[in-house]
Formats: sequence, C-alpha cells, structure tokens
Amino acid sequence: MTNDNISAATGNQDEFIAQAEQHRREIQVHCYRILGSVEEAEDLVQETMLRAWRSQDKFEGRSSLRTWLYKIATNACFDALDKRSRRGLPQTSYPMTDGNSLPDFPVTDPVWLQPYPDEWLNDVQSNPEARYSTLESVSLAFLVALQTLPARQRAVLILRDVLDWRASEVAELIETTVSSVNSVLHRARVTLSKSYEGGPKHTVASEPLDAVSKDLLDNYVSAWERADVAGLVSLLREDAIFAMPPTPSWYQGHDAITKVLASVAFADPATEWQFVQIRSNGQPAVVFYRRDEPTGPFTAVGIQVLTIDGPAITEVTTFLEPQWVPKFGLPAEMN
Repeated sequence: MTNDNISAATGNQDEFIAQAEQHRREIQVHCYRILGSVEEAEDLVQETMLRAWRSQDKFEGRSSLRTWLYKIATNACFDALDKRSRRGLPQTSYPMTDGNSLPDFPVTDPVWLQPYPDEWLNDVQSNPEARYSTLESVSLAFLVALQTLPARQRAVLILRDVLDWRASEVAELIETTVSSVNSVLHRARVTLSKSYEGGPKHTVASEPLDAVSKDLLDNYVSAWERADVAGLVSLLREDAIFAMPPTPSWYQGHDAITKVLASVAFADPATEWQFVQIRSNGQPAVVFYRRDEPTGPFTAVGIQVLTIDGPAITEVTTFLEPQWVPKFGLPAEMN
C-alpha cells in the first residue's frame, strides 16, 4: 500500500485532504485537456476533491489515491460533456471573414477554447516516454484536434499517450477491458492524425525561446507598440491566421490582416498599446493593454497566443477577454 493509500484507508481525514490537494494541479490540467476550458476545469477539480472527501470511506486502497482522483475527475468530465458541444477556435468552427469586414459580434456561448498559463504546469508530472509532452498536450493545435474526439476516446488518448498509463490502468479507471481500451485508442489516434500534424515544430516553442523566436517576438511587440502595421504584418507568414475569440471572425493572409488591424486596432492614432510577454499553452504569448487617454491607465484587453514556425508567425489567437489576465499573474490595469 503506497503512502497516499494509507491515510484514506485508515480514515485520517486531515491527512487524506492534504494528500489529495497535492494532486490538484495535475487533475486540473487533466480536466482542461478533456474540456478545453479553464473555468470548467477549475470547477470540476473542486467537485472532484469534494466527491473524494465525501466518499473516502469507499476508497479501499487497491489503487493509489492519484488514480482514484483521476477516475472521479474523468467521470465528472464525461458528465459535463454530455451537456454541451465541443470547444474550438473561430478558424475551426466558422468560415473565414473577408478583410473588408469588421469583426462580428462575440459569441458568448461556451464554444471557445480558453488560454492556460504555462506557469500552472510547473507542478505537473511529465513522462519523457509519453507520445506527447506536457507542453504539446496543452497547445492550441493539439486541443483543437483533441476536441474532435468523442469523450471516451479523448480520455483514453490522454491517459495513454499524454500520461503514459498502461492499458490495464486505463481499463480499470474507465471500467472496461484492456482490448476495449486498445480499440478505443486506435480509433482516437486515427481520428487525431487527420487534423493534427503533431510535433513541437507545429505546436510548442522551446523554453526559453531560441534566438530567432525571441527576436521575432520582440519585434512583434515593438511593432504593436509603435503602431507599425506594415512592420507587424511583415513578421507573419503569407498565409498566417489572425483570430479573435469570442468573436467568430478570423482573417487569413497579409492583405486581410492588414485591413482589419488598420481599421480596428490602429484606427485611432491616439490609442497606445503596451505588451507583457508571457507563455500560454506551451507557446509564446503576450498580455496586451490599451490606453486611449494620455493620462489614463493602460487597461487589459486580453491575451494573444502565437504560433511560430521558423522565422515567421503562422497564427495569432487573440483572446479578447480581459478576465483571463489575472490568471497569468498580471493586473487588470497598468500605469
């Protein structure tokens, strides 16, 4: 019996809660991968801890406390997915917007992926033998592809290919046979391969950034803060995508992106921008602030997550939701 079995099996409530809390962050990341939502993941990890505390008398110590918490969390995620559709990004759910059209009204239904701070991954176990690394498994491209899978396939693929659990462990968790787990995993891999190219080149950036990527990010921030539209667009690949959830609008290519930036972000010459570099979803990112009055504060607008491939930026996902900023440890306003 492992250490995290003992307190639960013997009924030491305080120690049980303390040991369960040690797994909070990795359970949260597990829920986030399945659901694509930080808000729902936070709610479900709290529900998982509550369910575990209430039913600890049923925990007999045959598996580790960590495994038991994963089982509770996975079933809670299944329940949540029964009540809503999958999440995605504008470019995976809506037709491309013409460069002459302004962004559409936001879609406030829970249909969008949400950004996840890399800093929260510091306490999460990683396994170098897994098919997908910790960072790659929270990248936007991976999450978009993952959301195309049915709930059961989604969970099995995460448990096997991200967490590197044995098939027998997964079978016990979802209460099925090893052959069934292998069959589900095969179907999940086939489906995923159709929408996900895979590999760090297409998803995550090294930490710290390599010299080319760092210069690219620094120049990107500088161009924004100088209101240099041409300089900004020159850093994008010719077929780059610029998306702005929660609005369903997204733009592709230099011409369309130039037009929307000029008509929206830089329409008022009095507007000033200030950027803070962060990391989100295993990718370089920025929190961006706006000031419209010279003596006023800079107010948070949202978070941009960048996909970099070699010497160019291939995607800019701009989450126009300032409520995410505090989760990255930054204030809502700056002087």
